[in-house]
Amino acid sequence: MFSDIIKQRIEKFYPKGVALRHHLHQYPELSEHEVETARLVADTLREYGIETRQGIAGNGVLGIIRGKQAGKTVLLRADMDALAVQEAADVAYQSKRPGIMHACGHDGHTAGLLMAAMALSELQDHIPGTIKLMFQPAEETVGGAQRMIQAGILENPRVDGAFGCHLWGQTPEGMVWVKSGPVMAAPDEFRITLIGRGGHGALPHLVVDPVLMAAQVIQQFQTIVSRRKNPLDPAVVSICRIHGGETYNVIPQEVQMRGTIRTFSQELRDFIPQEMDRILQGITLAAGGSYTLELHKRFPPLINDPAATELVRRAAEKILGPQNVMEAAQANMGGEDFAYIAQEVKASFFFVGIAKGETPVIHHSPYFQWDDSVLSIAASCLCQVALDFLHAP
Repeated sequence: MFSDIIKQRIEKFYPKGVALRHHLHQYPELSEHEVETARLVADTLREYGIETRQGIAGNGVLGIIRGKQAGKTVLLRADMDALAVQEAADVAYQSKRPGIMHACGHDGHTAGLLMAAMALSELQDHIPGTIKLMFQPAEETVGGAQRMIQAGILENPRVDGAFGCHLWGQTPEGMVWVKSGPVMAAPDEFRITLIGRGGHGALPHLVVDPVLMAAQVIQQFQTIVSRRKNPLDPAVVSICRIHGGETYNVIPQEVQMRGTIRTFSQELRDFIPQEMDRILQGITLAAGGSYTLELHKRFPPLINDPAATELVRRAAEKILGPQNVMEAAQANMGGEDFAYIAQEVKASFFFVGIAKGETPVIHHSPYFQWDDSVLSIAASCLCQVALDFLHAP
């Protein structure tokens, strides 16, 4: 139902969607600084007669399409923020802002949802209920979804179901992946300072070496995943940044380390930091040093509702055909703050492919790029999902 008319409307608005995507890509904005992006989104929604609210939880924007008939309320979500990455991709619409680029597809999420909004604005006679269009800031950092929820976007009218998608570099172009249950991990962050006693590199017996402590910590942290938890319960502990010292012949006073913990279960989410603390105590005590450990819990794990995910599967099959919609083989250890929405209402988050053949596209890379044609798939699927949800009994 509606798939042909959705495809016609999306084809009609495709040139506009591509122009929006290119503009967003050329003028990216970091988390909590999406001022121009939010203004463009709001202006575009109003251009198509869509009720629009701005300044929600900072730079959040909410569009509301009210159908001609009473019914349920569905929410469609896109994120707007870019990353602190210097673009190296050879594209005509390369970022004009040094050190900032859309290296994760959020320009496509925003432009794709705007295309869906344009199409749905012409289908109000077929909408029994309300469609909320959520354009959120700060997905990459503080979790803008939670702030928008706290600002009340799920109320008045109360949202009954929510859906979002992510352009995905491990999914082949032209395909959609769905998955029920755990989909993405809790992406917690840790910061460690190892404190020793600095001194001359030629006199190591007179110092307490935090660099050596750091090497031991890195090795021991890996045993948390490989030896201290059930191997059937997935987790990642990665140290991604180390800084210590300023020159070649001075053992530093301190070494700073930053990294991430990725888990799906609350039990493991609590257990891993406890094990990290125990390891740090032992290593620093043995060396005669000390430490600090700061843990910043970020988004919860993203868990897709089974019924909502089955609805996404059927909707995507109407757009792409059953042969192009697949169940993802496993969950992903990346994080996604759509998880906050999924904690509040029945929700499902799906993946739209951007990979060319067997070659994956690496997210957060300076070479990240994808074909504009993917916008039509994302927008069409979002439209179909929204209408199918509202028409379902």
